[in-house]
Amino acid sequence: MRTFEYKGYNHAGQVARGLIQALDRKDAREKLSHQGVLAEAIQAAGEGRAWVWRRRDVLFTLDIRAAFYRELASILAAGLPLSNGLSLLMEAPEMGRNQTVVAGIGDRVSEGISFADAVADSSARVTAFERAVIETGERAGRLDEVLNRLADYLEEERQLRDRLISALIYPAIIVGLSLLVGTGLLVFMLPAFQSLLLETGLDLPWITRVVMRGAQGVAWMLPLFVLAGGVASLWIKQRRARSSAFRVAFDRFLHRLPFLSQFYPVLVNLRFTRTLAMLLQSRVNLLEALTQAAAASGSPWVESLIDVEADAVRQGANLSDALARVPPLAGTLPGWVRAGEVSGDLTGMLEQAAQRSQHVWERRVTRTMTVIESGLVVVVGAFVFVLALSIILPILSINQALQ
Repeated sequence: MRTFEYKGYNHAGQVARGLIQALDRKDAREKLSHQGVLAEAIQAAGEGRAWVWRRRDVLFTLDIRAAFYRELASILAAGLPLSNGLSLLMEAPEMGRNQTVVAGIGDRVSEGISFADAVADSSARVTAFERAVIETGERAGRLDEVLNRLADYLEEERQLRDRLISALIYPAIIVGLSLLVGTGLLVFMLPAFQSLLLETGLDLPWITRVVMRGAQGVAWMLPLFVLAGGVASLWIKQRRARSSAFRVAFDRFLHRLPFLSQFYPVLVNLRFTRTLAMLLQSRVNLLEALTQAAAASGSPWVESLIDVEADAVRQGANLSDALARVPPLAGTLPGWVRAGEVSGDLTGMLEQAAQRSQHVWERRVTRTMTVIESGLVVVVGAFVFVLALSIILPILSINQALQ
């Protein structure tokens, strides 16, 4: 039996949508007919909707996945089989539109596909790290424990992302308003005012001439910069998709950028440390945990270096010494790991290191956003002041000439 998603009409002519289990599409259509539903479209759950304009990867967001993993972990901890747990979640109201995704996962598991592969195939939003963690839990026979920890990880990731977005809201509003006001003055108001001033035959103040020439330059340079930025972004995206060496080189460049280097390495450390602690708590072996934590860091440079250092650890090297040879992780993390190796509480030390990295991240983001907000206010005020002077000074000159 498979789960199918349908759309049709009932006897009253009302739109009917839902899920139905059947052997195939023909069987599903016959069952719907017996229920008084004229099916317009039927397709396997989790394969996307042909009658709704939306892509499959807009579903199964981070919040939904965290809730899905946590609820499934609770069901498995209660002793129910995985298939029964997926069936219960398929009917859970909190899944909403994602019920079709859960149904698709359940069908694949019933067909003999591993749960990790089924989840990874269900949505483009599922990361390689999530798949690896789930696969580890399946092999170790502790899927409920691993899913619970994975839900904790995703919730912390969402909180971290929310803090960053919240910190960027006010600067984004300031920049947007300044661009809107500046564009209106430079593109619409200033050219009309320029023709009026030229008709008077008066000598324009130097600040007015500078602003007018700047407006003319912006008029043709701005589209050029936008086009160049779009082409460069597309080229970088294609190169990153095709070449692993370019991904590593580009990531090293990001680590060394003057402004970004204050934030990006801290974020990489936070992701790596938090993931490594979670995997070790779930009793994943150290070498496999290192590889998966490197993948979860989001840094191709770190991932390539950890691949080399994992071999050194396999041959007997200390983890702290191996991490000290990875530049993005060579700050304070090796010291925490060394303390964990000596005390025998590596997981506890990693958790404390992750908390410290999170505090450093939040402190730097808060401080930088405060500076940026203040700087933007000063820049926008100066911009408006210069524009106002470039318009007011010629008007005063006209008044003096008329008198």
